[in-house]
Amino acid sequence: MNTSPPVAPGASLFRDPNFLWLMAGSFVTLLGDQFTLVALPWLVLRMTQDTLVLGTVLGLLSLPRALFILIGGAVVDRFSPKRVLMVTKYANALLLGTLTFLVLGGGLALWMVYALAFAIGLATAFSIPSGTSMLPHVMPRSQLAAANGVMMGLRQVSMFVGPLVAALLIALFGNHPDAVQAGAIVDAQGLGLAFGLDALSFLLSAWTLAKVRLRVVDGATGQQGKGDESVWAAVLSGLRHLRDDSALRLCFIYWSVVAVLITGPVQIAMPVLVSTRNLGAAALGILLGAHGGGTLVGMALSGARPGWRLGTLGMTLLAVDGVVGLLFMPMGMITSAWQGAALLALIGMLGGFIQVSIFTWIQGRTPPALMGRVMSMFMFIFLGLAPLAGAVTGWLMRYVSPGVLFTACGGLLAFVALIALVASPLRHVVDGPLRPIKA
Repeated sequence: MNTSPPVAPGASLFRDPNFLWLMAGSFVTLLGDQFTLVALPWLVLRMTQDTLVLGTVLGLLSLPRALFILIGGAVVDRFSPKRVLMVTKYANALLLGTLTFLVLGGGLALWMVYALAFAIGLATAFSIPSGTSMLPHVMPRSQLAAANGVMMGLRQVSMFVGPLVAALLIALFGNHPDAVQAGAIVDAQGLGLAFGLDALSFLLSAWTLAKVRLRVVDGATGQQGKGDESVWAAVLSGLRHLRDDSALRLCFIYWSVVAVLITGPVQIAMPVLVSTRNLGAAALGILLGAHGGGTLVGMALSGARPGWRLGTLGMTLLAVDGVVGLLFMPMGMITSAWQGAALLALIGMLGGFIQVSIFTWIQGRTPPALMGRVMSMFMFIFLGLAPLAGAVTGWLMRYVSPGVLFTACGGLLAFVALIALVASPLRHVVDGPLRPIKA
């Protein structure tokens, strides 16, 4: 008779070589991505000193990602997440290697930056749905919550460590402006090193990905194609699946509202708030760091305690968002960095906890053959709607103060969550596989 205690899902993750290979490769890629996120804007400013050009480059980076991510999801379902993810890693390595060579060699023109930014954004439209679809093909359903907690936690860690290391590399290996030859890019050596390390990270993560073996899910490994179905037909079938799954459709509509009210505005309003309160540039770092730290704690808590619920998953989601809305309202009235940091740490902790639960619920509810398309539609909410909301916020802030904006957005989120709790079937959404929700 075996009397040994059962192994917790979180602990058993680190005994699974498949998960370890996937985790290592994901962290390496995430860390490398932060190098480019820091180095690319710095490169553009060193080349042009023009914020309009910087906005154009960042737009070219994000536009194809939003436009093609649904197609990316269909391609993932057709050819398997592992195969598509592997191709995107090699493509990104080639693009960033080219950028490295051009920066260090001194032959970089602005049109090349535009073209490379667009190409990197296009590759991301396929890497995001393939990356977010990998876990259900690698881990059993019982370990998805813990695995998502670890992977999303690593993402937060990379967002802490990556920018610091990238900035240090550029500072240590960059060129002093007085020592740069005419026509050369200031900080070229440091920038080239940052881009080169990102390219290397994609090659290294491609090697670790090759070690990952996909599980047999519902009789398939996820490596079979979808016959003669076109990509556009696959996209439409994914949209039909979302239409026919009432719980999933309702949640996606609700999350779209959250993205418009919170995710978009915070990207624009937070820097403006810090500026108008004369809190200093360091205060913005403190606020964002507090939010990131809180998110990391919430994700770790969700991974360790995946069953913590206030009734159902839907009730927990609405309760969390209601509290987040209430915490968001006083953000516009802060007079010091520590006040905002305390609020954002709590908001981040609540958001991190529910994010892991949401990802796990979507992955557990979605048939493996549709995983790429459903995850691409979910990510489109934050890659498409949130930037649009940010642009609208920028226009609104010509007429309203940050305090009014934070109060209005937070109050509206709390109100929407309350209405959904009282008058919608969202509160009946439960963890687990496909189940209808009560009317």
